[in-house]
Amino acid sequence: MTAAIYLARFHRSVVVIDANESRAALIPRSHNHPGYSDGIRGETLLGTMRDQLRHLDIVTVAADVQCVAALADGGFQIDAGGTFQARHVILATGVLDRVPPVSSPLSQVRKGLIRQCPVCDAYELTGKVIGVIGTGDCAAGEALFLSHYTQNVVLLTLGQPLDISERVLTKLHEAQVQIVTNDVEGWDFDEDRVVVRLNNLSSIVFAAVYSGLGNEPRTSLAIQVGVELSEDGRILTDPHQKTSVDGIFAAGDVVTGLNQLAVAMAQGEIAATRIHNSLRLSERRCLAETL
Repeated sequence: MTAAIYLARFHRSVVVIDANESRAALIPRSHNHPGYSDGIRGETLLGTMRDQLRHLDIVTVAADVQCVAALADGGFQIDAGGTFQARHVILATGVLDRVPPVSSPLSQVRKGLIRQCPVCDAYELTGKVIGVIGTGDCAAGEALFLSHYTQNVVLLTLGQPLDISERVLTKLHEAQVQIVTNDVEGWDFDEDRVVVRLNNLSSIVFAAVYSGLGNEPRTSLAIQVGVELSEDGRILTDPHQKTSVDGIFAAGDVVTGLNQLAVAMAQGEIAATRIHNSLRLSERRCLAETL
């Protein structure tokens, strides 16, 4: 949406194709997004941006893109219920979080009881009891990150063996991260706490639990057009958000880097400006002969 706003203000023809599955919609309240001292709900931020799209008469299509294909004479064809042709495409397809095995996990994410991003919201849990779910390096890394905010971090393996090196295990012990390998008998989500019932009849009360299960980049469209991916499966871009395929740009969580609202917005601005400048170059409306 940020890229579309910039492109529209550059007087470029733009369409937003949105499957309405934004990860931002799950944010109960972001306290680290610049400009909102009391925080802002993800849905509220998305709503204000949609209003801005309407104000600029930007066409938004509620659809799931099925295919992006390069055309023989340049540009791309996008199939999303209808067919669109574009000289440039910005992929902002994001990532899909792996959620814990609980009932209605996304509803608990929206309440802030299950959390996905310690960079975003660990500050609000300073000094509180926090759980991290997982068995691998992703969970261990989150537990170590959170140990900076509280001495009460518990790594829950849900009965599965740890899959980390001795080096990482030593770091967890040094950071005083408690490791609980018991099976979980049940989860009780209250208004402001999570009670985890273990199979040894004991329970642990958490202010919130983090999913340390990782995520899956949504790159099927990028793969269709031959975009190069990084080792972690996300899209590689240059400093102007351009991918390895001419005319294809990428921004947001699907791109290698820091998964943050402000970062995604900045990447959208950069991609949109680069597209505008490349069009200016072809129109002979700039001093440079090349970009």
